[in-house]
Amino acid sequence: MSPSPPSPPPARTVSLVTLGCARNEVDSEELAARLTASGWELTSDGDASVVLVNTCGFIQAAKQESIDELLAAASSGARVAAVGCLAERYGAELAGELPEAQVLSFDDYGEIGARLDDVLAGRKRPAHVARDRRTLLPITPAERQPATPGVPAPSGVPAPSGVPAPSGVPATPGAPLSYSSTVVDPAAPWTGPGGGVFRRRLSGGVVAPLKIASGCDRRCSFCAIPSFRGAFVSRRPPEILAEARWLAANNVRELVLVSENSTSYGKDLGNLRLLEEVLPDLAATEGIERVRISYLQPAELRPGLIEVIASTPGVAPYFDLSFQHASGRVLRAMRRFGDRERFLALLDQIRDRSPEAGVRSNFIVGFPGETAEDLTELELFLSHASLDAIGIFGYSDEDGTEAASRPGQLEQAEISRRVEEFASLADELMTQRAESRLGETLDVLIEEAADDDLPGRYLGRAAHQAPEVDGVTTVVSPVPLAAGDMVRAVVTDSEGVDLIADVKPR
Repeated sequence: MSPSPPSPPPARTVSLVTLGCARNEVDSEELAARLTASGWELTSDGDASVVLVNTCGFIQAAKQESIDELLAAASSGARVAAVGCLAERYGAELAGELPEAQVLSFDDYGEIGARLDDVLAGRKRPAHVARDRRTLLPITPAERQPATPGVPAPSGVPAPSGVPAPSGVPATPGAPLSYSSTVVDPAAPWTGPGGGVFRRRLSGGVVAPLKIASGCDRRCSFCAIPSFRGAFVSRRPPEILAEARWLAANNVRELVLVSENSTSYGKDLGNLRLLEEVLPDLAATEGIERVRISYLQPAELRPGLIEVIASTPGVAPYFDLSFQHASGRVLRAMRRFGDRERFLALLDQIRDRSPEAGVRSNFIVGFPGETAEDLTELELFLSHASLDAIGIFGYSDEDGTEAASRPGQLEQAEISRRVEEFASLADELMTQRAESRLGETLDVLIEEAADDDLPGRYLGRAAHQAPEVDGVTTVVSPVPLAAGDMVRAVVTDSEGVDLIADVKPR
């Protein structure tokens, strides 16, 4: 009896699941490009041979969602691998608790195709031991950049894309970058170190994130992100501009600039005004209608940057400010700066320059030692700030943070009560802010047709509405519109944070 023929090798198909923030979305699209270049086939079907979960490790709820997603993927019968913040943050510890998944590090991203070959073959690699990634780079920001763009960055830093350095980029780490003297070839493709596109879009849509930096140098007492994302490293302007052109060629019309702290952009290149210099060129990219900036630190928001955001054509007058609280006492315990008066003065500066500017922020309630007086300060600030979008989060201990060992820890039931109270207040205030925009003329970027039975209605976002986190504008138009159209519309009604607007006749 002749032996049975050997079974064919399993197909190299991978389903990529992305959790968490827009920065993770960019990471997933870079992973997708690397996987495709390695011969892996991306699929959204349920029969992928490997499921790659890009996890989030920000807060407890996000961690649990990541674990649930990994367990669900394992139950499908596929091989499973975990990447992203949760995987990086816990490494071998997570692998021990979750043997169903192979746990990979940020250091594995460059060889992700080969790593998934191991996963597919059932070859278990030892998971990395978690470490503080801030120690992988010099403390001094100016010493972090490689001498020549294209040279691999130190371990733990995403490698540069390989775009050649134009004249004006210093060859010596720490030398200031004179952006005005750079020369960028508008026809140059955005390529990776091995050639080819370094990012592959995983979803359609006319809005896309564009990562301008990685890591964070702040030491907020409640936040663990810098320990697993590492120290702050800016991407160089030619690389960012080249990627913007590539996104525009892929039908993107709005760029959302993301990082852990956008106001620090350029400090490791010797130019703290670099974002102010780059924004006009990004906004002038052919095909791009609007550029939006996220993750601004109030303590680092310079008057010059306010001016550029508020007045540059094509840049959304939108300020995503990380206030976190309004009590000076709580903010100092958080190792942050400011208080109610200073924050209101900052908002006055913004609105003096751009009265209709959009402002959003997140706030933590239930921080250890938070008192009734502290909550009163927060309530007073919110009541006077006229924010378009407000996120309220309950404090939770994060491993390895200073706040986790602070005295005055509150019971979870009390934290939940405070969240409910302030979330209700936030809903009321956001509704009032939306109502105050009745009669305003907005520039709305159309994203899709409205999902209802009424013809001539489209969903889009005005300058004060960021994707995923803010409200939307329903545009009523007598003529057909398409995704990517930028239209002027007059606000006629509001529904909570959402607006309804009629197209303004030209």
